[in-house]
Amino acid sequence: MPPSEPLTESREGGDDLNSLAPDELDRLDAGVIALDAAGTIVAFSEGASSLLKLPRDAVLGRDYFRDVMPVANVPAIRGRFQSGARRGALDERFEYVFGRLPQPLRAQVRMQHGQFNGSPVTWLRIDPLEVQGIGAKREAVISAISRRVRAEPVDPSLCEREPIHIPGSIQPNAVLLAADAATLLVTAFSANVAEIVEPTDPPLLGRPLSNVLPVPFMDTVRARLGSGTLDEGRSIRRRLNFAGQPEVNYLAVAHVHAGRLIVEIEREPDIADDFRLASQIDTELAVARLRAAETLAGAARLAALEIRGLTGFEAVLVYRFDSDWNGEAIAEDKSPDWSRSLLGLHFPASDIPAQARALYTKAKSRFVIDRDAVPVALVGAPGGANAPIDLTFAQHRSLAPIHLEYQRNLGVNGSMSISIMVDGRLWGLMIGHHRRPHYVPPETRAAATVLTDAFAMRVQEIESRRLWAERQAHLDVEGRLVRSLTRSDDFVAALTGGVTTLLNLFDATGAGIVSGDRATLIGRTPPPEAVVALAGWLRDTLPTGETRFASSTFTTVYPEAAAYREVASGVLAAFVDEGRETLLVWFRPEMPSTVTWGGDPRKPVLAGSGSVAVLPRRSFERWVEERTGHANPWAEWQANLASSLAEAVEGVVLRQRRKIDELTGLLAEKERLLSQKDLLTREIDHRVKNSLQIVSAFLQMQRRQIADAAARQAFAETSARVMSVARVHDSLYQADRVDEVDLGVTIESLCKDLAGLAGDGHSVDLTVERGMMVPYRKAVALSLIATELVTNAFKYASTPTGGGRVEVTVSATDGEGGVQLKVCDDGRGLPDDWAEPRTSSAQGSGLGMKLIRAMLDQINARLDVVNNPGACFTITA
Repeated sequence: MPPSEPLTESREGGDDLNSLAPDELDRLDAGVIALDAAGTIVAFSEGASSLLKLPRDAVLGRDYFRDVMPVANVPAIRGRFQSGARRGALDERFEYVFGRLPQPLRAQVRMQHGQFNGSPVTWLRIDPLEVQGIGAKREAVISAISRRVRAEPVDPSLCEREPIHIPGSIQPNAVLLAADAATLLVTAFSANVAEIVEPTDPPLLGRPLSNVLPVPFMDTVRARLGSGTLDEGRSIRRRLNFAGQPEVNYLAVAHVHAGRLIVEIEREPDIADDFRLASQIDTELAVARLRAAETLAGAARLAALEIRGLTGFEAVLVYRFDSDWNGEAIAEDKSPDWSRSLLGLHFPASDIPAQARALYTKAKSRFVIDRDAVPVALVGAPGGANAPIDLTFAQHRSLAPIHLEYQRNLGVNGSMSISIMVDGRLWGLMIGHHRRPHYVPPETRAAATVLTDAFAMRVQEIESRRLWAERQAHLDVEGRLVRSLTRSDDFVAALTGGVTTLLNLFDATGAGIVSGDRATLIGRTPPPEAVVALAGWLRDTLPTGETRFASSTFTTVYPEAAAYREVASGVLAAFVDEGRETLLVWFRPEMPSTVTWGGDPRKPVLAGSGSVAVLPRRSFERWVEERTGHANPWAEWQANLASSLAEAVEGVVLRQRRKIDELTGLLAEKERLLSQKDLLTREIDHRVKNSLQIVSAFLQMQRRQIADAAARQAFAETSARVMSVARVHDSLYQADRVDEVDLGVTIESLCKDLAGLAGDGHSVDLTVERGMMVPYRKAVALSLIATELVTNAFKYASTPTGGGRVEVTVSATDGEGGVQLKVCDDGRGLPDDWAEPRTSSAQGSGLGMKLIRAMLDQINARLDVVNNPGACFTITA
């Protein structure tokens, strides 16, 4: 605080104010004010006008406490006035600092009963002691404002680094004592401690606190310290009286923080009627009405109404934080003549910086009687463990000068802010505004805090009920999806192709699954390649261990998404596996909207000067922002539910991978067995072929030893038939597959063998298609048929010279897998009745023809015979 400025000495009160005429009062060095029984000003001297900077004509006939000096509407001044009126006697002296003048003035005030113009009055005599500075910090702010830097914006986080929990001062309506929590020796006190105890005789610093405060109170403190129940915001509240003024009630609130016992002491009203004291019944009725509210909006409106009724603030608003700590006034109740409405306005997060929000989370309420009041400095032993004093939980901690300047710019003097804590988190604030200084008694402050807590509980109930219904619906959807997953080995189809899909979750308009470089999408989504790229970006961007991502302004973090912001301004994603190969993703569309701010949020924080790094903003005019690229935000529980679904999918994916691994193993084993079987089959075919060739050779040897021509012919035909089957097994042995035969190659080899067996003069003209694969069964049948037809042609279609020429053609037909075998000779042809039963030697009725017909039936083939002019047989199979 700057050095005192001495003033002209005034008499200590030797003047008899009752006997002085108005002009004599004007000649006094002191300021003199006379109040009637109602507190109305009936006399106001020139000295008072000069000291208080108020013209006499403007104050005569007005209520001193309500209209002229509302900062005096506190127990220390108006309380004395009313208490003296009840006792019928009043003559007290006290010091008071008038903080609203151009320069704060410390003065001695004498309040006494007397007479003026024959009527009873209460005299207020104000003898100036010194002109005080407004405080180093506030002076620095005002100086910085006068040299406001407009061109250079600064880092807004500078506001967040201001140590507002150690301001070094308190508000002047209380006295603070600090003691070591272990020894209970006084380590610091506020400079106004003389209001309750003499600080210098003996010296206060180092004295036991029990020498200053009543014994019963200190016994309670020691008991609570011993039980460890006096820290982290837990406190003791007791009423005290001090020697020398036993009729005056004080409220003491004590707590322990950072190794210090902090005791705050403030004067209380004598009776409830002196100030707006909220009764228990008032509070209970307000809580009951609040509990009956059915909606969040209704509860907020009612809370603002009830708390304004309790506290008397001109305006009370409910201020809610969003996920980015921007604020919005969602409800407001104000007096009719309060012109400025903040309802519906949004405020940037920098208006209530992070360290202020941290304090609101720990200490729930802040009441400021007069923003222009001069803070009372804390006095303590310099250095060591005694400095600075952490006032995080102190109710009367002075506010940061920049915050007070912010209130001044907003047009607010007296103020209130109470934390709205929902589910352990700072949900918002209950804020009270008053254009003049405004005192709220301790009991009413407590009632307002209780009512705010009741509102917070109602918010939690309403929000929990809404969230419960919403979550239950989503859990039901998730349950159906999980049941579908358990019944399916294809999790992609289970989540995107059934009656219930990913689109039934989270009010999404698009969804999908990315697995590797493949995206399966449903609803309105970006193109597949864009979604695959998005998954790759998430894979590279998310820190190790994180598996989910949510954004309602996706284009701000992923500019490539601007091309499809209409369908994907909001993105919720959850990786299924640790390797981040599979991703579940949901999309929400852009929701263009307008947001009305209390001032332009884009304006930079301006630099101050000297010790003041930044300055509060001055404009709160309505500013409308047209928002694009914003989607409805994702709730935390929705992100949690997405993660739980991803975990369920992970189980299916792992199951599928295990099954794939098992099937791969089985397939490999099967291929190994098939390979062995193929080798074995080829070996068998090779051996069967060799065996049949041996049989054919024996038959040929036997034929040469038989003299009978018919028997010789029978042996030759049998040998040919055995050889035809051997030729099929030879083809199987040569082929790539063990179940199919190249029919053209097989018939070609067979016909060459038959021509060789028939001897000189016989030949076969072959026309075959190679690579025409037919099943083993069909190949055997067609080979036997070809054998019969070719040997018959050699036998019956020979020329007189003994030779014969046969044409054999093998080709594919138009039908799928169909083949055609044609055997034609150059003989005289078949008679018309060749197929009718005749002797056993007749053509068409022998063993060969029976064999041909049996083979035709076995492969469901057709036989066509024509003379052209020789016999021509066509088999279609």
